[in-house]
Amino acid sequence: MPDNLGIFNILIVMPNLRNAKKALRQTKKRALRNKTIKTAYKSATKAVKKAVVAGEEMGDKIVLAQKKLDKAAKAGIIKKKTASRKLSRLMKSVHRAKKK
Repeated sequence: MPDNLGIFNILIVMPNLRNAKKALRQTKKRALRNKTIKTAYKSATKAVKKAVVAGEEMGDKIVLAQKKLDKAAKAGIIKKKTASRKLSRLMKSVHRAKKK
């Protein structure tokens, strides 16, 4: 195999050992789970941001965003303090919108 492919060498080679095949399956499953959780919290926060800009009611959306962020932090997708910071900034924007 040519050596100039760099990182693609890793992607082309298939696992030969049984435990390596299992590890690949587990990695794919975890990556899919992580992606679904990540998209869930991102879409929930986007919904809150849209509601803030539009001036709509955002009670249920805030609760859902908080729930999704906490779940992502619990699963290890994002760190606990990152989730806290994101939620804090989200709530700050919501409170600013309510004052107007």
